[in-house]
Amino acid sequence: MSEFFNYWLGLFQHELVQNAFLAGTMVAIMTAVMGYFVVLRAQAFAGEALADIGFAGATGAAVLGVSSLIGMFVLTVLAALGMGALGERIRGRDVEIGMVLSFALGLGVLFLTIYAQYGTNATEGVGILFGSILSVTRSDVLITLICGVAALMLLALIYRPLLFASVDPEVAETRGVPVRFLSIMFLVLLGITTAETVLVVGVLLVLALLIAPAASAVQLTHRPLTSILLSVALGLLITWGGLILAFVGTWGHFPVSFYISAASALCYFISVGVSRMRSPRRYRDTPPSCSTCSSPYATPLPSHLLSAREPANMVD
Repeated sequence: MSEFFNYWLGLFQHELVQNAFLAGTMVAIMTAVMGYFVVLRAQAFAGEALADIGFAGATGAAVLGVSSLIGMFVLTVLAALGMGALGERIRGRDVEIGMVLSFALGLGVLFLTIYAQYGTNATEGVGILFGSILSVTRSDVLITLICGVAALMLLALIYRPLLFASVDPEVAETRGVPVRFLSIMFLVLLGITTAETVLVVGVLLVLALLIAPAASAVQLTHRPLTSILLSVALGLLITWGGLILAFVGTWGHFPVSFYISAASALCYFISVGVSRMRSPRRYRDTPPSCSTCSSPYATPLPSHLLSAREPANMVD
C-alpha cells in the first residue's frame, strides 16, 4: 500500500501530470454544468458545430504563432454570437449549416497543412482533433481556470431565467424574460466551454464530455440542481478515471481521449438501464376509454402522449 501511495505522490511531482489533472478537472466541471442546459435545450448539434469551427481557429492560431486555445476561444465565441443573432432563423437550414461546417473543417485542414510545411510540429493537428491534455502548459491551465470560473459565475447569475427559458420559452417570453438575449449568452458560454473541452478530448470527441455526463444525470433524476450536481460528479469520475488509466497504462498506452469517450458511453448506457429498471412503463399502447366515442376504428393515443399527461417536477 505504501508503494502505491509513493508511486502516485511521485507521479504528481511532474508538472505534466499536475497540468493534466487541473485542466481536466476544470473542463469536467464546465462541461457538466453547461451540458445539462445543452441536453435540456436539445442543442447538442450546436456544441459539435462550435467544435468544428474551433478547429479552424486553433490551426489558424498555430500558423500565426499564437496559442491554439486562444484561437479556439476567439472563433468559437464569434460563431456563437452569429448563431445567437440568427436565432430562430437558423432552424431548418441544415444544408447551409453543413456547408459552413465543412468549410470550417476545410479551412482548418488548410491551416494545418501550412503549419506542417513550414517545419514546426506536424502532430499539432492530431492533438487538436483527438485531444492533447498531456501536452497542456501551465499558461493553458491558467487561461482555462480564469475563463471557466468567469463562465460559471455568469451562468450562476442567469441560472433561473435560463432554466425557465429552456423549459418553456414561449411562456418565459410572455412573462418578460429576455429569451433571445439569454440564448445568445448561453451560446457564448457554450463556445467557451467547447474550446476548453477540445484540450481534453479533441474536436472529434467533444460530445463525450459535453453530453454524456449530463444525459446520464437526466436519466437518473429530473430535479435541475440534483441533475447538475450528479452530472459534475460523473464528469469528474470519467475524466479522472481516464487520466489514471492513461498514466497507469494497464492495458497499454492508449490515449486519454479513448478512455474518456469509452467511459462516457458506458456511463450513459448504464444510466439508461438503471432508469428503465427504476421507472417501468406505466402505460400501454391501448385505446383510451372514451364515453363520447364508441367507434371501434378510433386511433389509440400514442404512449408518449399518454406519459406526457403526468406533470413533471421541473424545479427544486
